[in-house]
Amino acid sequence: MRAARWVVLLAALLSLGFTVAHNHSGETDTYRVSVGRLFVLRCLSADANVTWSSEGTHNQSLPTGVEVRDSLLWFLPVQVSHNGSYTCETRGTTGPSRVTFGVSVSRGECPDPPETKTLTKGANQELPCKQSEILNLENKRNITWMKDCRPMKQAEERISVDESGLMRFAPASERDAGTYTCLVDIILDGKKYTAARSTRLTIKNNTFVTEPEVVFPQNEVVVVEEGSTVQLKCFAYVGFSENKLTSIYWTVDGVDTEDDEELSDSWKYTHDRGKVYGLSILSISKVRQRFLNVPIHCYVSNSVGQAVGVVWLQEADRSAVYTSVALCLAASLAVLALAASVLFFKVELVLAHRKLLRHFFSKQKAPDGKLYDAYVSFLHPDGLSSSETQRFALQILPDELEKKDGYSLYIRGRDDCPGEAVHDAIAATVRQCRRLILILSSEIKSSNDGKTEEAVLSDNQDHLWYEQKVGLYDALTQKEPRVILVEIDGPLDYSCLSESLRYIKRKQGALKWKKPSQETHKLLKLHSNRNFWKHLRYHMPSVPAGRVQTIV
Repeated sequence: MRAARWVVLLAALLSLGFTVAHNHSGETDTYRVSVGRLFVLRCLSADANVTWSSEGTHNQSLPTGVEVRDSLLWFLPVQVSHNGSYTCETRGTTGPSRVTFGVSVSRGECPDPPETKTLTKGANQELPCKQSEILNLENKRNITWMKDCRPMKQAEERISVDESGLMRFAPASERDAGTYTCLVDIILDGKKYTAARSTRLTIKNNTFVTEPEVVFPQNEVVVVEEGSTVQLKCFAYVGFSENKLTSIYWTVDGVDTEDDEELSDSWKYTHDRGKVYGLSILSISKVRQRFLNVPIHCYVSNSVGQAVGVVWLQEADRSAVYTSVALCLAASLAVLALAASVLFFKVELVLAHRKLLRHFFSKQKAPDGKLYDAYVSFLHPDGLSSSETQRFALQILPDELEKKDGYSLYIRGRDDCPGEAVHDAIAATVRQCRRLILILSSEIKSSNDGKTEEAVLSDNQDHLWYEQKVGLYDALTQKEPRVILVEIDGPLDYSCLSESLRYIKRKQGALKWKKPSQETHKLLKLHSNRNFWKHLRYHMPSVPAGRVQTIV
């Protein structure tokens, strides 16, 4: 029986306690608002049946400008007469519940801050816009912040605001302290309202100690030269404030650097965005073999923990450099050798190239429509006399170029027709030739037909002068025909010749033909002739396919 009474008494006490918990009343919070601002109150209970009343007014009815919408109490907008207490009462399955809110109205643009929030200096902190009732609405809204009731500077890079109105400080500093007001603009029933809520913000110094972190080095390799001077850096994060208990020191292969005269270290604090870092520099006056390929540690420690960084010194591998230099030198020498070979064997290369073209492109034809490969012009005596110049032009040159190489030559004195207009025939024929070979010689012999030497020379010089005039004019103005100068038996005095001939001589020089004497050795004679003909073929055009070329 006594046990049963205790059970009944305990049940009654639990029932009483449960009833008191759900039938409470009293002022739970006081909101500070400004005249002219939109303000919304939400009852703490989640039940849908909410009744609002105003205390301190006659018959506790709601004052003018205060409405109940969707269980929320709307102040549209706040007026001085709205100052007072407001009670929401809910009746749910657990019984009635009453909560009273205080509303303190001020006449300033920004309401007084009802709370104070403290941020840590140097840390990334956030300040929310505590107007969830407004921010949860679907109405279009614009969120702005004011500091000490003045618009905030938009150029402040450390402070940002997202779409939800959350203000971020990255990082927070002492100058961020002040009163912040969050303003939210909405459109309601076609009218624009602005809700405002203020928070006082204070900044405190971070006094707690964090575990250090080495930023670098982290198992790094530094390439050095033996005997050089090196400085190694250790950079570590040590927290938000300078701590006297923080220390940075170095070891080389496990041995402390303090007693080594060739090693010295120093360190200091640096600040970056509110964070504090330690920077230590280890100076090695002269890199010796004992410093190479051994671990060099940087230790950062405080009362919380320790961090370690390691760096290795490695001697520079000169073999790669030497190899690169050798390859560069070899390549340079090869290029120089190739260039010298091309210059030295230029004539042979061009002739070989022409021969290959004739071999692989046997059906190739001359594309320019010229009738002759070369026009041969020389100052010669009359037809009955003989001279070395005449023999070279009428016998030696055709035998070599026409019979052996397959070239087509026009030689004045051999191919011109008697009775034709000399000047017109010369002009027309020169323009049908690809080259103009001018054979120059100082040898002039007298004729046997009764003409004086001066008459023969004058006649031939007139023809030669006209050939030169027409050919050189086209060569200098139209780049064709190209001129080939051939000197017979010794150097000539070009001062008595035309300026155009002197220009050609200066620009490209002249080929020299010397009649081999009887005393000349047969091998020297053969080499001299081959060298002359080789250079002459080089200056001549390629032999068109279809012609016979017997020379090898």
